[in-house]
Amino acid sequence: MTATLTVPTALPVPVVDTRAARRDAAVRTVGAVAVAAGLALVTWWWIAGGGLGALTSWSDGLMSLGRLTGLLASDLLLVQVLLMARIPALERAVGQDRLAIWHRWTGFTSFTLMLAHVGLITWGYAAGDLAEVPGMFWNLTTTYPGMLLALAGTLCLVMVVVTSIRAARTRLRYESWHLLHLYAYLGVGLALPHQLWTGQEFLTSPAATVYWWTLWGAAAAAVLVWRVGLPVYRTVRHDLRVTSVVTEAGDVVSVYLTGRDLHRLPLTAGQFLNWRFLAGRGWTRAHPYSLSAAPDGRSLRITVKALGDGSALARTLRPGTRVLVEGPYGRLTERPRTRPRVAFLGAGVGITPLRALAEALPYAPGDAVLLQRATRRPLFARELDTLARERGLRLLWLPGRRRSPDSWLGEEAPADDLTLLRGWVPDIADRDVYVCGPPEWTGAVRRTLGAAGVPTAQVHVENFGW
Repeated sequence: MTATLTVPTALPVPVVDTRAARRDAAVRTVGAVAVAAGLALVTWWWIAGGGLGALTSWSDGLMSLGRLTGLLASDLLLVQVLLMARIPALERAVGQDRLAIWHRWTGFTSFTLMLAHVGLITWGYAAGDLAEVPGMFWNLTTTYPGMLLALAGTLCLVMVVVTSIRAARTRLRYESWHLLHLYAYLGVGLALPHQLWTGQEFLTSPAATVYWWTLWGAAAAAVLVWRVGLPVYRTVRHDLRVTSVVTEAGDVVSVYLTGRDLHRLPLTAGQFLNWRFLAGRGWTRAHPYSLSAAPDGRSLRITVKALGDGSALARTLRPGTRVLVEGPYGRLTERPRTRPRVAFLGAGVGITPLRALAEALPYAPGDAVLLQRATRRPLFARELDTLARERGLRLLWLPGRRRSPDSWLGEEAPADDLTLLRGWVPDIADRDVYVCGPPEWTGAVRRTLGAAGVPTAQVHVENFGW
């Protein structure tokens, strides 16, 4: 069984509408300004409250710096929650890959500031005597209101940060890591009572109180609406169910699904959803899978490679299995496109969203090229051949294993990456380039694209893996 292609045999040269790209750029700018303004505002309130004046005394200076680091840590912690709350405008403007990077660096920064806050405040209360710090820490934790809850929240965040370090993350199953990562919400929630009961900057200024309550409320509302409410609504509204499972290769299967009023699901080619299949153990854990065929309003198709426990179970799904979904997500779509000609570069199962894009995007014959790197035979070979005949899609298969960690080409490639890319696609710098594959592979592709003169704004990347 293969997806049905419903595209016309010829399309006029597309006139690319860049209004969405400009709106997204505006959203990114407004977001960056808002974050900077928030950090500047809480710093100003610290200064207005005598924060700078307290630096003239050793112990008072330690406590003053402790308050400042605590304010900045709290602000960034809530920004971190908002970054991953799946807010549609932010999701469309930035995309999950870039949001995940921003989320990670914001998280590490806020965590470092939080540790500095704990250390500086405790040292200050100990009158600057390091020997008294352990006893003072115990005293503050057991006697000050909200401190035990704050300590529990800190421990939750420590666990999240430690398991987010690459060396630790690679030793965990994705399912375990995802479950542990949810403790970040608990850590943030446990910090609020401490800020309310003992944070003088939270309460002394009416403007500061309004600001903090607004930021806390926005973070909580964003999670409840976009991470909980909308997925529940769409799951109930569309009632997705598995119709069949088809083997594409030895460890790769396609799962076909149908549902109710799928034409009303705001889903486009190139996007992914988080899927939970109600088929026994493990159904509570979500797995991100991209569409491998353009949505037609009647059915959906995802293609899954057995890379973990959840993905390995995909081949055992039975017709009629109900599905819970979150999404759609992802910016690997027509939305950021600014050029009439396109290039698709995919590795392994990363070809799935590119296969859907090659079907759905408008382009003139010869104006789209797809380069697929696969160790064995390419995925969707017959479907891509059909697109080549009917749409004029140019196909290049890059066989073999990667020849080195710094190269994205197979071992059979006769020249270096940049020379071959320019030979295959001489006008690569004038195209929008869509890239999907493992992070190390996409990193190598991006370096080659940069060397070929492709502007960063024309490179649209989605990594699979975690």
